[in-house]
Amino acid sequence: MNTHYSVTLAMLAGLGLGAVAVERLHAQARPPVYQVVEIEPSNTEAYVKDYVPKAQAAIKAAGGKFLAAGGKTTTIEGEPPKPRVVVIQWDSVEKIQAYRDSAAFKDLLPLRSSLAKFRSYAVEAVPQ
Repeated sequence: MNTHYSVTLAMLAGLGLGAVAVERLHAQARPPVYQVVEIEPSNTEAYVKDYVPKAQAAIKAAGGKFLAAGGKTTTIEGEPPKPRVVVIQWDSVEKIQAYRDSAAFKDLLPLRSSLAKFRSYAVEAVPQ
């Protein structure tokens, strides 16, 4: 009788581990999404001091990963970008939308709107 329980438990454990492995493989197969934000501050000092730390903390808490944030930008072709460019990596467009629907984002909107103009778009990565 104990052998039957052992075999059953081993099969259930194997099934559970297999399900977790398959889910991770599916998650890895889904390429990330990159959010590109062009920012034109009306008051750069206040923007950097008052808005940036709060926004970065909220984005990181929502699962965003900063790849570039306001560093030197070199124009290769066409018009130069706005003074600041930020690139954020997300797991999906849904994660970006969830952040934008969050209380943290909505609480920052009045400050955000008073300090800068934003242009933002998402680009899906090429599947590997």
